[in-house]
Amino acid sequence: QVQLVESGGGLAQAGGSLRLSCAASGSIFGINAMGWYRQAPGKQRELVARITSGGSTYYTDSVKGRFTISRDNANMMYLQMNSLKPEDTAVYYCNTPIYYRGGDYVAGRYWGQGTQVTVSS
Repeated sequence: QVQLVESGGGLAQAGGSLRLSCAASGSIFGINAMGWYRQAPGKQRELVARITSGGSTYYTDSVKGRFTISRDNANMMYLQMNSLKPEDTAVYYCNTPIYYRGGDYVAGRYWGQGTQVTVSS
């Protein structure tokens, strides 16, 4: 079992920044890819960014150049969000392990509880 706990969400103005953190605990040995999903009201959950244990990253097009995903050791992951836009408003979830399969990314079985990010215009 893996436990994921997010923190760092909140309210920001458009153009501002927030930094999300995800702390993993439990059976984390061997965890490869971790990432962030988000879900806005009335929309499907989408993969925002993913990072492997080797440091390879993926970003959805809408956040490229604005968001940065990082890991500083085996159990902490971050999402630095700059130049925030109102359309970034969503609940952000930490997830692992995220597989790349059949040309698409597949969410893993472990989810955090989510953290709300609200961007005002």
